Amino acid sequence: MIARPAGHADADELIRLRAVMLQSLSPSDWDDAWREPARQTLTERLGSPALAAFVVDRPDGTGLASCAIGTVETRLGSPGNPAGRSGYVFSVATDPDMRRRGFSRQCLTALLQWFREQGIGKVDLRASPDGEPLYRSLGFVRTPDPAMRLRL
Repeated sequence: MIARPAGHADADELIRLRAVMLQSLSPSDWDDAWREPARQTLTERLGSPALAAFVVDRPDGTGLASCAIGTVETRLGSPGNPAGRSGYVFSVATDPDMRRRGFSRQCLTALLQWFREQGIGKVDLRASPDGEPLYRSLGFVRTPDPAMRLRL
């Protein structure tokens, strides 16, 4: 399997995988009311220069196995980032029965390449304990705040 850019037809599956991720983080605090607004936002922004998603299809063709979504944020510049442009990774998720096959790595590798093509030199994310080894293997490091960062 090779990660591919997500399209609008993948929106429902991207939201489903986001739910998989969110439920693993806070299963007792659950409300499905977020799904439709999230799907609308995703559909509006997907494919713009400010948001990209990469996915791996399930081998049996029944949907997506894994995804990673990222945004480009523009803030005021600083000495380490004069243009003020940063990448942010979120919604890295893999279906439980598809884990340990390298799918998240493929999605993240494709997303990091997309950031490079956008001229982004710094990428942040928030890591769960389960995800941290993957992020570290790709070069992310802990920062003084809870974020991790990769310099491209």
